[in-house]
Amino acid sequence: MTRAIRVSIVRAEGSTPRAAGAVMQVTRARIEGTIGGGQLEWQAVKAARDMLDEGIASAEQEFSLGPSLRQCCGGRVLLRFEATEEPFVDPLPADARQLVLLGAGHVGQALLRILTSLPWQITVFDPRPDWLPAPGPHLVVRNDLEPGPTVAAAPPGACYVVTTHSHDLDLDVVDLVLRRGDARWLGLIGSATKRRTFERRLIARGHPSSALDRLICPMGLPTIRDKHPAAIAISVAAELLSLPEEPPA
Repeated sequence: MTRAIRVSIVRAEGSTPRAAGAVMQVTRARIEGTIGGGQLEWQAVKAARDMLDEGIASAEQEFSLGPSLRQCCGGRVLLRFEATEEPFVDPLPADARQLVLLGAGHVGQALLRILTSLPWQITVFDPRPDWLPAPGPHLVVRNDLEPGPTVAAAPPGACYVVTTHSHDLDLDVVDLVLRRGDARWLGLIGSATKRRTFERRLIARGHPSSALDRLICPMGLPTIRDKHPAAIAISVAAELLSLPEEPPA
């Protein structure tokens, strides 16, 4: 018996809740992922469960997001329905953002709870095994944090969030990321006082003061002042999501 129907947006035209490539998976008991919610998703779930009941393996259906669905978006989507026995994995787009999280303490863990639900490829490093999360489809977990090899192995154009348990380790990591010169974004946990201290130390290591503009510390939205780890993580996630779609030239 077919376990699930995978529903994907093949084509999206005009105003639609999600773009082509979005997927969800429907069983008789649950829904994983989303193609945008609302009437469109409700109709797609019903169609998928009808396929499960009738033993249909594949189908395509076009939906107009207008009066027939009691929606006013005005766009159109073509959905593909495919039977599958595989567990659901939300695919990463070809241009998925890369995040390197250095330190899996309270803020790091809270940030992971947010970002692992988004189409990001994440690698988290921490030498403390008890603090590490379980790996996932788009989450690589490393029980180490040697600044040199860790930074050298990071993908080009990655975003870095530095939240280790040691200011000395923070400094070494930031130093190496700045020397690489290709970070999309470099955020460091800490206060304005910590930033001033790091600026002095980084200049002493040979970095020009102009290069330190690339270091974001404190990180997060300045209007969010709550110091609870979850609030900091939400603030940092918002700043990361505010980055432009394409890195600056």
